[in-house]
Amino acid sequence: MAHALQSERSRRRVNAYRRALYHGAPLYHSVAEIIGDVADDDSVHVIRPNVIAERARTFVAGSPGEVLFAVKANPHPAVLQTIWEAGVRGFDVASMGEIELVHSLFPTARMCFMHPIKSRQSIRRAYALGVRDYAFDHIDELTKIVEETGGAKDLGLFLRLSPRSSGAAYALAGKFGATVMEAQLLMEKARPLCDRLGLTFHVGSQCMIPEDYASAIAIAAELISVTGVKVDMLDVGGGYPVTYPGMTPPPLQDYFDAIEAAVKKEGLTHLSLALEPGRALVADGGATLARIEMRRDQMLYLNDGVYGSLFDAGTPRWRFSTRLWRDGKLVEGDEEAFGFFGPTCDSIDRMEGPFMLPANAQEGDWVEVIGLGAYGLTMTTQFNGFHQGPIVALIDNL
Repeated sequence: MAHALQSERSRRRVNAYRRALYHGAPLYHSVAEIIGDVADDDSVHVIRPNVIAERARTFVAGSPGEVLFAVKANPHPAVLQTIWEAGVRGFDVASMGEIELVHSLFPTARMCFMHPIKSRQSIRRAYALGVRDYAFDHIDELTKIVEETGGAKDLGLFLRLSPRSSGAAYALAGKFGATVMEAQLLMEKARPLCDRLGLTFHVGSQCMIPEDYASAIAIAAELISVTGVKVDMLDVGGGYPVTYPGMTPPPLQDYFDAIEAAVKKEGLTHLSLALEPGRALVADGGATLARIEMRRDQMLYLNDGVYGSLFDAGTPRWRFSTRLWRDGKLVEGDEEAFGFFGPTCDSIDRMEGPFMLPANAQEGDWVEVIGLGAYGLTMTTQFNGFHQGPIVALIDNL
């Protein structure tokens, strides 16, 4: 029975997979083409490589330090290949799955294992695959790294700090990061055990205040001064924001300028500097096409939701730009505010919005949710058997 269902699913998608491929993803040149090929119950995940490449090139050109792409933001091979071709040579990885994926695609890439808590097995395997840089924020984690790499003399160890942050949409404090008092002892413990010692932090996701980076850099500088411990590296983490409806951050250059100015002010220009963009490189380069299955007043029942690529629209209730498609054509007209329900039988599968769409939205139309290139595809589950739709590449002019 399962084999028969899988065969039927494959048959329904055969047209798409007869198309040219972009690093494994069927290649299209318009949304209309994609919708014309869809014959399935699930939504469609759309990757826009030209947009991702442009964002990555911009970041690499302006960054004051080495760029380490945060793989968690979007690990699809087509996305990683695009970023690599745009000049990114380093990756922030958090699991063996991410490490093995990056290694299989780019054996020479630099990988930094920046998850502060890792299993012993993953440390051993990562070291065998050439990973030399590891984050920690606790003495037990430091001990694990040293033991599972056999006391290696070529380690780079990043002590993760817990900075104060006021401008992040997602605050990341509380789970990871050493306090100032803890950090002083950990720096002294780690220095004799590694070839290179670094400090790192994360000011929070979708950070809207560039000065938060400067504040965290000042904390790192004070630690170096107080302890007198030799430090070689500084990783200022991720959090670089993108524009969503209701969230308009300062220009990316303001973040680069704030980081560079703080490094100079604090006398840390001799340290190797790294940044970990995720969302900033890929958010604008992805979208989801979700079909309306029913309309109930101003609520639209879609075939995607919070258990799929719309997690950020449901849980933190972020708004996203949307467009409406009918019979392969863009629908225009007076817009109204809508909310969405996802396809599962769970009542929390709800996205309040408001999402602005033409007032005549109806069953069978397709809603294009724009800006889901980061943490859209990554967060997708198969709860209730949904969210198994195709992933396609789109080269167009938007």
